[in-house]
Amino acid sequence: MTDLPRISKPATRALATIGVTTLEQVAEHSEKELLALHGFGPKGIRILKPVLAEHGLSFADPES
Repeated sequence: MTDLPRISKPATRALATIGVTTLEQVAEHSEKELLALHGFGPKGIRILKPVLAEHGLSFADPES
C-alpha cells in the first residue's frame, strides 16, 4: 500500500472520514465523490491525479 502524498490537512481529514489512508484506496473513488467531501477541493485532485498515474492508478469511473 502506498502512502498518500502531502495534501492539505483538511483534505487528509476528509479522506480519513471515509476510511481512505492509501493511494490505492483513493483509486476506489471518483473525483466527483472526493470533491463532495467537506474539506476536499480541486487542489487535492490536482495533487493526487499525477501521483496516481505514477503508480499506474487513476480515479474510479464516476459511473461505477
